[in-house]
Amino acid sequence: MSVKKTASKKAVKGAIKKLKKAAKAISTTSKKKKSVKPVAKKVKKAVKKAVVLPSKATKEKKIIANSEVKEKIEKAAAVKRIRKSSKKPVITLPPVPQIEVSNFPKNKVRNILVSQPKPAENEKNPYFDLAKKHNINVNFRQFIKVEGLNAQDFRAQRIDILEHGAVILTSKLAVDHYFRICNEMRITVPETMKYFCINEQTAYYLQKYIQYRKRKIFFGHGTIIDLVDVIRKNKDEKFLLPASDASKEQIMDFLDEVKITYTKAVFYKTVPADLSDIKSLADYDILVFFTPVGIKSLKQNFPNFKQGNTRIAAFGYASAMMVKTLGFRLDLFAPNPQNPSMTGALDAYIKEANKR
Repeated sequence: MSVKKTASKKAVKGAIKKLKKAAKAISTTSKKKKSVKPVAKKVKKAVKKAVVLPSKATKEKKIIANSEVKEKIEKAAAVKRIRKSSKKPVITLPPVPQIEVSNFPKNKVRNILVSQPKPAENEKNPYFDLAKKHNINVNFRQFIKVEGLNAQDFRAQRIDILEHGAVILTSKLAVDHYFRICNEMRITVPETMKYFCINEQTAYYLQKYIQYRKRKIFFGHGTIIDLVDVIRKNKDEKFLLPASDASKEQIMDFLDEVKITYTKAVFYKTVPADLSDIKSLADYDILVFFTPVGIKSLKQNFPNFKQGNTRIAAFGYASAMMVKTLGFRLDLFAPNPQNPSMTGALDAYIKEANKR
């Protein structure tokens, strides 16, 4: 549909002159108290000549060449609306099977042994807060130790580190052993290598081995799922996952879910520690474990241990199953729907056990 063109410059100038004359006429007629209607008509005509306004039909109708183009535009707009309204796909990992705990009586708790390294005294630790809150003793003793694979054992896996353009690092331990193996095998890690770290602390720890500013480093907030968007953006890369021989299966489940090409490589292994310095476990009301290897260490170091009134707490499905597999009684399990942390689960248990 054609649109009328505006008046030429000459027509505009002529119209302006007519408007001026009309204005003078209005002023003179108002002084003489005559009707101004004829003059008003002249003004309207002058305005129409000055600027040709589009008709109502022009305002209502869109300027479209043909109906096919209109249909294409409408379809494209509909797709755009769908994209805006659609949410990001949710990553759903397979649910962890439920764990049943025993109905053993909740006797009073005075002493707890946590199978972790003792934190620094000035360090803020939830176990210190737990001990202060309930007026109990909390001791620490690591039941496992970490041994790095040597270059020969690593080569037996037949994994080429330089075939991978990205590496997923789940802890500072993984960082140390990744660069140690590279050094022992005389591999120069290229500057183009991308690093995907599970948290900010692990990311900043990379400064020990590389120049942080010059590398592509991404980090989450504690879980591998935090990295889903950035990993998907780099899905064409081949990922390397440095891990222990007892690594968490959830990370592999996540990578399989998002259909990422990756290689799990064992860089270090966890083995039972020597616990000959512990005279008796009967002094403790609760033993707290976090790994299946820690439970194995209990069995290996104390083959004659009888559980009796000593309660065992396990964190994670694999640790809980190992407790049952080795014939021990499981009295406390975390994470659970009420308490996602071990300290939270212990707090609730002690509150009930010590209320008498």
